[in-house]
Amino acid sequence: MQTIKYTFQPHGDDRGQLVSLEEFNDIPFSIKRVYYMYDTVSNVIRGKHAHKKLEQILVCVHGSCKIRLDNGKEKKIVSLEKPYEGLYVASNIWREMFDFSEDAVLMVFASDIYDETDYIRDYNEFLEYIKKFEGEMC
Repeated sequence: MQTIKYTFQPHGDDRGQLVSLEEFNDIPFSIKRVYYMYDTVSNVIRGKHAHKKLEQILVCVHGSCKIRLDNGKEKKIVSLEKPYEGLYVASNIWREMFDFSEDAVLMVFASDIYDETDYIRDYNEFLEYIKKFEGEMC
């Protein structure tokens, strides 16, 4: 499964901490869009989709949340709890964000601008897409 948990380099002193992220240095792609989620109501599941081409890095800059990842064959859950940790999610991975703490702020760095045609929002369609995609790769 194409996901990597990054630990970014915090820089700090008695004034506090700072994390600087640069495309192609800390982020493995050109950053075209940044967005963030906050005030997520408890028991809400965000995401519930995959992307055909888009790559992302997810960073819970405040609080905590969990990310359920699924490549059509294997599933795993990754916890994001530290503002200097990021989760790389490649294309063709179903993702669901859940179990947000009350104070959670989840920031997402995306490799492209918003494009609705890149989304797969139905899980069964995702599984069919993955089968077709893998068939083309052989």
